[in-house]
Amino acid sequence: MINKRRSAAVLLGLLAATALIGPAPATADDETTEPPAEPPKVELVLDVSGSMRARDIDGRSRISVAQQAFNEVVDALPDETQLGIRVLGATYRGKDKKQGCQDTQQIVPVGPVDRAQAKAAVATLRPTGFTPVGLALRSAAQDLGVGATARRIVLITDGEDTCAPPDPCEVARELAAQGTRLVVDTLGLAPDDKVRRQLLCIAGATGGTYTAAQSADELTGRIKQLVDRARDTYTATPTVVGGAAECETAPLLAPGVYTDREAFSEHRWYRVPVRAGQELRASVSVALDRPVNPDYGVLLRATAPDGREIVRGVDAGSGRTDVISAGLRWSAAEEAPAPTPEPTGTQPAQTVCLVVSNAFAPRPGTEATPGMPMELTVDVVASSPAPDGPDLGRGWTLLLLLTLAGLLTGLVAGLLTRWWVATWREN
Repeated sequence: MINKRRSAAVLLGLLAATALIGPAPATADDETTEPPAEPPKVELVLDVSGSMRARDIDGRSRISVAQQAFNEVVDALPDETQLGIRVLGATYRGKDKKQGCQDTQQIVPVGPVDRAQAKAAVATLRPTGFTPVGLALRSAAQDLGVGATARRIVLITDGEDTCAPPDPCEVARELAAQGTRLVVDTLGLAPDDKVRRQLLCIAGATGGTYTAAQSADELTGRIKQLVDRARDTYTATPTVVGGAAECETAPLLAPGVYTDREAFSEHRWYRVPVRAGQELRASVSVALDRPVNPDYGVLLRATAPDGREIVRGVDAGSGRTDVISAGLRWSAAEEAPAPTPEPTGTQPAQTVCLVVSNAFAPRPGTEATPGMPMELTVDVVASSPAPDGPDLGRGWTLLLLLTLAGLLTGLVAGLLTRWWVATWREN
């Protein structure tokens, strides 16, 4: 009976402490601290419909440019990446729309790449039929399967879906809602507004990016970037979070990786609790998923809740032209905002506001919505202050040191000058 009473008292105490502390910060998914055993998986989905015969990319047909890009990507593919290739509109030559809209096949299964087999399969493709994009996306998701790591689909097409239903944008939303850790990046080969809107919708629904490729070099470079990104980011899926327009209503974040979207020339706010003796490290990357004017920038700042700026981040080039980044570090030992009250016996946490700002401006005809894909990384670690420099003193002590240094410098200079003049006269 006594043990039961003690247990009940402990439970009530824990509940009371929880109530005093308030809501916990949002946390990013952290399912495992060990590197995942499975390798990154990517499936390239290529449109081989009749419109791919058009010769408007560097004077060559769209399909020949895509085939060249595939060959170069396969040759440069990292050994650990598992690649699959699916096509749509590649086999049915008739006019029966019902039959043509079922025309999608996986010509290279997802797995370790046999480069010769993959290039041979792509080389035989000839533009033929309809454009069942929605069905191809759903099938590609099944090809990649499910697991603990993120999968990527790279869709290359020159036209909008001609077979809906299923509508490809709805398929993308359906896949995202299933929580399958699937990201779809889209590449458009034709300067068509309807195609661009559809591909933007597909990418936006799954956290991917859209890019218009108007040359062979652009297409090859972009596919390589996306495959490399799959290798770099497949181990963790960022947690979706919505930044606020002011610090007071901003979401409270724990260490982790988060994803959000930021409109052109917008400021988005987030809050992070930092205790004494801790250091906040944060970085932000914004993907250029649509045409923007040449002059742009991203700024990451840490401020106090009252708006005072604590530290301003610096631009950090990622080496990729499709992403711009910034980062900052701040230690709670420095001048800080007022601490947030917490229960007795715990170190008070200081609320630091993170502000992500951008100077992007869309080119004429570029859609402003949805916002640009953004990834925010937050970490709080033990502070690591820089080593102290030599202390020369302050006030009268510093003045005395400077006076003595001046006298010694003058004395040495006078002796050297006197010696030089005497030597010069003798010679």
